[in-house]
Amino acid sequence: MKKYNILAFAFCLIAAGSHAQRSAADVVPTSMGPLTIQPVMHASLVLSLKSFVIYADPSGGAAKFKGLPAPDMILITDIHGDHFDSSTLAAIKTEKTILVVPQVVADKLTAFDKSKLVILKNGDHVTQSDVSITAVPMYNLPESPTAKHTKGRGNGYILGIGGKNIYLSGDTQGIPEMRALKNIDIAFVCMNLPYTMDVNEAADAVLAFQPKIVYPYHYRGQDIHQFQKLVDAGNKGIDVRLREWYPANL
Repeated sequence: MKKYNILAFAFCLIAAGSHAQRSAADVVPTSMGPLTIQPVMHASLVLSLKSFVIYADPSGGAAKFKGLPAPDMILITDIHGDHFDSSTLAAIKTEKTILVVPQVVADKLTAFDKSKLVILKNGDHVTQSDVSITAVPMYNLPESPTAKHTKGRGNGYILGIGGKNIYLSGDTQGIPEMRALKNIDIAFVCMNLPYTMDVNEAADAVLAFQPKIVYPYHYRGQDIHQFQKLVDAGNKGIDVRLREWYPANL
């Protein structure tokens, strides 16, 4: 077994052993070795390639991440508590952790080491530790200053890792910018009313940009099996992966 396969297998064993109720990790091959995808809860997930570990929207307390490797990078999409949780951040980050955030989150991180803070607005692109990061829009339709998610406040992200393009939707509807995405290998797409969109709108958007793999996440209260049926009916080439994002006792 190759070195990277051993590391990925060890990651899966650690995650499963520490929290048996946590959804099993997936492993996707890349040009740099296996990418491990660990669903955690709601909008929180962990990506690991080689020894580099990325957390997305960690919230809900450090116990939810028990047994998982410490983050080298944390991505935060928005200011709401299920995405930005300062107490969870303080508990899980290390001195080396880089935070990638929109300005609205940076404004709340007054005690955080500014040398470890990367602030992006929609359309910005940076490379950190061989990971390319593009901030993309996430917002509600119709656009309104009183919407739960206004255009330009938060970020979705497209990550370039090991030759794969990974899209994290954040809290959004099936906006034109999502529908126009190209060459997405792995997508994490939200769906929950009244904060984002229903499964019909989510499926329609996914069928427009056609990722190779899509994970419905951030879906509390929605029928993800119906989402899968709609996507399968429109394009059987899209691999819809249903995982447990609301494990008991986590």
